[in-house]
Amino acid sequence: MAEFSIERTATPTSAEQRQALMVDPKFGRVFTDHMAVIRYTDGKGWHDARIIPRQPLQIDPASTVLHYGQEIFEGLKAYRGKGGGVTLFRPEANAARFAASARRLSMAELPEELFLGAIRELLKVDHDWVPSNPEQSLYLRPFMISNEVFLGVKRANEYLFIVLASPVGGYFSGNGSIPVWVSETYTRAAPGGTGEAKCGGNYASSLLPQQEATDHGCSQVLFLDAKERRYIDEMGGMNVMFVRKDGSVVTPPLGGTILRGITRDSIIKLGRRMGLTMVEEPLAIDDVFRAAEAGEITEAFACGTAAVISPIGEFRRESGSVAFGDGKTAGPVTMKLRNALCALQRGEEADPFGWVHTVSL
Repeated sequence: MAEFSIERTATPTSAEQRQALMVDPKFGRVFTDHMAVIRYTDGKGWHDARIIPRQPLQIDPASTVLHYGQEIFEGLKAYRGKGGGVTLFRPEANAARFAASARRLSMAELPEELFLGAIRELLKVDHDWVPSNPEQSLYLRPFMISNEVFLGVKRANEYLFIVLASPVGGYFSGNGSIPVWVSETYTRAAPGGTGEAKCGGNYASSLLPQQEATDHGCSQVLFLDAKERRYIDEMGGMNVMFVRKDGSVVTPPLGGTILRGITRDSIIKLGRRMGLTMVEEPLAIDDVFRAAEAGEITEAFACGTAAVISPIGEFRRESGSVAFGDGKTAGPVTMKLRNALCALQRGEEADPFGWVHTVSL
């Protein structure tokens, strides 16, 4: 692995300031003192690996990322484990997905050892920012942008990889279940597109329908497939699952338009080990409405790194709404999965999968 040079900030946040900031951090609003940076140039490869004080970027106005959108990112969390240690949950899966996103966007692929090394080196410097509160964690945002100075549509020859860290609480404000707006006007991804890639453009295109959801009093938006506008795809920033009255859990299958969520995959594997029936099959939105009304679907939840597992109280659309369960509280299967996943992530239960990585500080 490349050696990282370390440049510590001359103005570190004091322990008192840090503690005050971490009492109730809003998601993505508070940041640690440092960031990891690695550069790429064609012919030279990845180089200049550094941990430096967090600071604004200086890029040329003709930088290709500003014009053609070659940009990808990831999201994972560091946890304060038993005995005060710091752990990561399936970081190699994030590294693999990051590489897959780079291939789809025709960007330079970052080797797994550099992806993981940047995160570990940053945590060595900023480990005091990992919260001890079990409802909090340190959110890590690795991202990469094209940085060639050139106005022309082609694959860039320079890239910048950065890792930021942000102590966070829950993704959604408030308690209980969230309402979700079903978008019947906009779509998120089409076959052959970038739906599986974690790139900024996918999220930018979700902002208008997300505003539509907000206008209808909803916390999130749910997208349908682009071809028939019939089948459930995924939400604006996370996957979605449903619980049937027999206790089985069902989620739409992957097929190129749905992000390969690491939390989604973990829930499927963990649920099966817990004895739950985990099903991947197409779900027509009208069928879900009918099943929820008839009590055949009793629970629904969003899942992702940021959201973890967040209960959904109801779906709303122009023609009406439908509640899951009582529409207010998380159902028993949702909570069973959430508690099991969180216990695994925080090292509170034995890890039969080898998913939890301890960071040497």
